[in-house]
Amino acid sequence: MQHALNELCIAATKGTQETQEALEYFLNYCATHPEAEIIYRASDMILSVNSDAATAYQVAPKSKSRASGYHYLGNLDGKLFNGAIFILAKIIKSVMQSAAEAECGGLYMNAKEAVPMRITLEELNHPQPATPMRTDNSTANGDIMNKTVKQKQSKSMDMRFYWLQDRVEQGQFKTIWAPGKINLADYHSKVQPTLVHRTLRPIYLYEKGKSPTTLQGCDKILESLATGTNKHQCGPILN
Repeated sequence: MQHALNELCIAATKGTQETQEALEYFLNYCATHPEAEIIYRASDMILSVNSDAATAYQVAPKSKSRASGYHYLGNLDGKLFNGAIFILAKIIKSVMQSAAEAECGGLYMNAKEAVPMRITLEELNHPQPATPMRTDNSTANGDIMNKTVKQKQSKSMDMRFYWLQDRVEQGQFKTIWAPGKINLADYHSKVQPTLVHRTLRPIYLYEKGKSPTTLQGCDKILESLATGTNKHQCGPILN
């Protein structure tokens, strides 16, 4: 939904009849779900971030890529799942040359948003360990951010992305690889069919008896969608 709204805003300056129809469709969708709720659970107030980027050809105007992120507060053990305190849904301004570069761009944009959150939490007396950042691109995670490969072709990347590499070395962030099917930011970076929206709604918006309380519960919903089973077997759930 966030990227759909972005594209409507971009198209508004050169609006057509098609733009008006798309806007009416968007508003009708919002009117269909007027009582959407997000639930927040008591936690250790540890910030966690899921990051993703969509790099398919012409996924955005002028061959640009989408970046998305899901920021929430959980426990030290990383198991508790909570409602989002921030969702990133933006177009990366520069044209990315590869999926790895786009994923690094997404990580950079999410980290920039997370820095003031870390500071705020620490000033509220909630000390923060290295903020875990999930990505589904192994090159961006292990090879570039953690320096496990000697860079050659990737030297052309925008040097601002190396800001995050420096913050990882300082211990402010910790990048973690996870498959796309269990990345909570993946949903926000792509145009999804109706079935996906209906299946994943209990993760992002509260639905009694369906919304998972643990990260593992989210994984099961996302994995069931990826494998085609499409069942709401969330593990621990709310009563």
